Amino acid sequence: MEDVILSCLASAESFAIRAPRCLHNPAISRSLYPRQDSHAMHSEPTYLHTIEIGPSWRTRALNGLLRLTMRRRLTQESDVAALRCEYEEIDTRYFRLAPDVLRTPVDCSGVSAEWITVPGSRDERVILYLHGGSFAFRFPNAHAALVSRLCRRLGARALLPDYRLAPEHPFPAAPDDCHRAYRALLAQGLNPQSIVLAGDSAGGNLALVTIHRARAAGEPLPSCTVLLSPALDCTLTSPSMADYDGEDPMLQLSTLLVLRRCYVQSPQQYIDPEVSPLFADFHGFPPLFLQAGSSEMLRDEAIRAAERAHAAGVDVELEIWPGVPHAFQMADFLPEATLAIDHIAHFVQMHTGWSEANARPVPAD
Repeated sequence: MEDVILSCLASAESFAIRAPRCLHNPAISRSLYPRQDSHAMHSEPTYLHTIEIGPSWRTRALNGLLRLTMRRRLTQESDVAALRCEYEEIDTRYFRLAPDVLRTPVDCSGVSAEWITVPGSRDERVILYLHGGSFAFRFPNAHAALVSRLCRRLGARALLPDYRLAPEHPFPAAPDDCHRAYRALLAQGLNPQSIVLAGDSAGGNLALVTIHRARAAGEPLPSCTVLLSPALDCTLTSPSMADYDGEDPMLQLSTLLVLRRCYVQSPQQYIDPEVSPLFADFHGFPPLFLQAGSSEMLRDEAIRAAERAHAAGVDVELEIWPGVPHAFQMADFLPEATLAIDHIAHFVQMHTGWSEANARPVPAD
């Protein structure tokens, strides 16, 4: 699945750079998410917003490419390890980092990881970023490129753990590794209020599980958490799962069912908060910032998580972006992705006290 996604991203970017932008730094306003959404609400909560733009022509073009080429489906007989190698080759071929991005391998208490730094990165500002990939795949260049943009915007450095992957290493290998990486940062004497925990898709799941584990262990919690299209409910029963199966340009329920079996061995574990952190007790969690697409299958998992966080007294903010694909922030040629990074940076700055004085803005295309 991801090979097609990455190929389409590269193709769309190649096409986009030959045409003028139709959305360059547009004025953005946010309104409350409409009640007529399939996820029923009695009132419009103040933490829940829809972004009133687009979708841009670039997003529509990317969605079209994805829909035209998303014909390959995973089955129970698929060789996930072989697919992983293929995806990583595509990641290497299509994603390039800026020349000034420095990648430094590091061992975090037995977990392989790498530091991402850019000119202007400050050692005391740390983003712990947990990558997505359905708990089974990794895209080192694509995620390093995304994280480097956040580092430029915030004057920070980022740690990307290379956690163990399913099906060779099913649950709880991934959350074990992510928690060890967080503990390694604390052991270095870093101020937890200068640590931001973030992740996309499955990485969003692991970010919340890491918070859940750290709180249970009585460990200091990070300043805030950023979740991008998080996959938080392994029961796969959110209304948007059914509503947008067949319409979501990237995700398919049949594929998600296969990958779920790779990660979780027993259906009895589906509602375990360490598998499905949507069912965790959110009391005492740090501020949460979530972004999701209006018509992606995982949308309602973000909505339900924001509801639970708000009910638990957590400072939470959720943005719904019209028409964008899953984890759209990775496609840096989309104007929506640039704006989303701006919104993430604003939230992080509010909760960390990081000023922009020593942060470099993301350069314009």
